[in-house]
Amino acid sequence: MSSRDEVLSLLRGEEAFLSGQELSRRLGLSRAAIWKAVDTLRREGYEIEARTGLGYRLCAAPDALTEAEIRSFLGETAVIGRKLFCFDQLDSTNNYAKALAQSGAPGGAAVIADSQTAGRGRMERSFQSPKGQGIYLSVLLRPQLPPERLLPATALAGVAVCAAVERVCGTRPGLKWPNDPVLKGKKLCGILTEMSLEAETGRLQSLVLGIGINVGQRPGDFTPEVQEMAISLLQALGKPVSRPQLTAALLEELDRAYAALLAGDLSAYREAYRRDCVNLGKTVQLLPFGGGRELAQALDVDEEFSLVVRGEDGRERTIRSGEVSVRGLWGYSE
Repeated sequence: MSSRDEVLSLLRGEEAFLSGQELSRRLGLSRAAIWKAVDTLRREGYEIEARTGLGYRLCAAPDALTEAEIRSFLGETAVIGRKLFCFDQLDSTNNYAKALAQSGAPGGAAVIADSQTAGRGRMERSFQSPKGQGIYLSVLLRPQLPPERLLPATALAGVAVCAAVERVCGTRPGLKWPNDPVLKGKKLCGILTEMSLEAETGRLQSLVLGIGINVGQRPGDFTPEVQEMAISLLQALGKPVSRPQLTAALLEELDRAYAALLAGDLSAYREAYRRDCVNLGKTVQLLPFGGGRELAQALDVDEEFSLVVRGEDGRERTIRSGEVSVRGLWGYSE
């Protein structure tokens, strides 16, 4: 651990002032090294008050997606988040996670970026990832399960996002089928799951789960083509939200969801998904990827998190996420 990290750790753990002499004694560092570490922290955005005769006190931390900030909120996890890779900018956190998979990295590694230059969602749609305004995170997983057992992974991630937002913000998003957390009828988050299979055997090599959450954007920060369907936590709540705190909560919730997936016990997540799904009981638009439009009544979510609908002809059928896009009757989700 660097002297900068050691000083920060001690200042975090104290509400009162710590003198330079006390910091030196506890850490075994010179007073000059303590001053240099404090200066470094200040330049990174930490607000550190210094008073003659009293010493130093941490007043505020930056809203930074650094390992130090995220770990200051992160509790113990079984798999996800044990290893963090944090970047100022990447083309895509999913791309970096897939490169980690090819290099032999173990499952559970989380890749986090402050911005992305080529973020993407389903069907290769662009996902806007401006600097300092969102959480852009991918997790590398290596479950020893057949691919068909992994179909619920994206839905579980949606429930995990809702749980993390509820913990940190006090409000729970809904879920637009199949995997979009929404607030006030607009998209809050995008989720993209990518699997790599061994060609000869069909065995899973890796699963990369990518999540992008809009946190601090204002209306003008979204481009015109997405402004009508996207929302941020700042817009929805009217107050800022700590990105490192929300990232830590998300890693913890994903870890719990992954444990349930490995155990094969998804009953609690199905119940939560059905409760959160904003489409159930409503008329929705089914938009096949090949073109066209159909109205249907959304009835239920089945054991595989597929959507059960009743068409205008009165027949019931089950649709899967790779077949159609679903929109509300009057807007993005409702």
